[in-house]
Amino acid sequence: MPKSKSAKGAKGAGKKDAAPKKKSSNWDRIQELEKELSSMQYNKRTQHHYGLVRAKIAELKKKEEARSAKGPATTGYSVRKSGDATVILVGFPSSGKSSLLNVITNANSPVGAYEFTTLSVIPGLLEHKGAKIQILDVPGIVQGAASGKGRGREVLSVLQNADMALILVDTLRPNALKVILNEINDAHLRINKVKPDVRIRKKAKGGISIGKTVRLDLLADETIRSVCKEMRINNADILIRSEIGVDDLIDVIESNKVYIPGLTVLNKIDLVDDTRLEEIKQEVRPDICISAPQKINTDKLKELIFNRLDFIRIYCKEVGKKADMEVPLIMRRGSTIRDMCNKLHKDFVAKFRFARVWGPSAKFPGQLLMLNHVITDGDVVQIHLK
Repeated sequence: MPKSKSAKGAKGAGKKDAAPKKKSSNWDRIQELEKELSSMQYNKRTQHHYGLVRAKIAELKKKEEARSAKGPATTGYSVRKSGDATVILVGFPSSGKSSLLNVITNANSPVGAYEFTTLSVIPGLLEHKGAKIQILDVPGIVQGAASGKGRGREVLSVLQNADMALILVDTLRPNALKVILNEINDAHLRINKVKPDVRIRKKAKGGISIGKTVRLDLLADETIRSVCKEMRINNADILIRSEIGVDDLIDVIESNKVYIPGLTVLNKIDLVDDTRLEEIKQEVRPDICISAPQKINTDKLKELIFNRLDFIRIYCKEVGKKADMEVPLIMRRGSTIRDMCNKLHKDFVAKFRFARVWGPSAKFPGQLLMLNHVITDGDVVQIHLK
């Protein structure tokens, strides 16, 4: 299909799938409350009211999501995961996602100097340090994507099963980052955040009891109880084991958030001078600055992706043979010998006798270790089975 038709078709699709112009009274109320929050300074004095307003917004959005779910069904993007991890390229149309995909992987994604070049999910394979990382180029998102504009809801849903988000911002539109992060947040995704260690056990009566193992300077017990009641939790035992704020508490109550790591990448740095680039870097605070077409820092980006995924390389050794140092087994930092066995074969844990380990995690070469031992990057492991 000619590129011009693709672009035209994509724009047409965006209009067709956009949310209805007529909004419910819930959205009007949400906008009013969000405007109120934007002018409010969060501190000890205002935290209680802030929490109530945020809880009201969350409840109204929940109603709107339930309402929109009753509408006509839309076709999502079906993606089969492969490799050691899946990374999604997220950005505005024409931010350079397709160009970057082609540079760092074996893909051949269409590239054009106009918006909406990519009409479907295009996969590529990044091979780095023995890891096979699936990179997915999805259609560009726009403001309102989380509400369905431009099929944004389907695009963002791909992130639900991703291992990492790579947010691409081009130097000509640095303000895109704020929009993208807002849309990702509205799609129940939390980038570079750790899931709060909070347990809520509902009960039949007795009100709300709160236990804490940490000090919460900006979240009083009164606020916690008020937020819970606003979100229809009147009786529960709550145990808080990590520092949280009001937004974190609401996320825990809704229990529908996905937490994944992310990278912010500033692209097209060759299109601005050094002075302007420094200004943009102060605004965007990127993890790395690149130019995909010019291949500037693209190799450094591969290394950054590998590290942000918390990968380590483990080398397998058969009894009586040398270890294969050419093809590592890719694991996540903090993995144990049990995790390694599960990845190698479903029966290895049941048949496991012991393992011998050479490398950083062993106290001496060939140390005999068991399933719960934590392995480290560069370890050589020999598994003995029954």
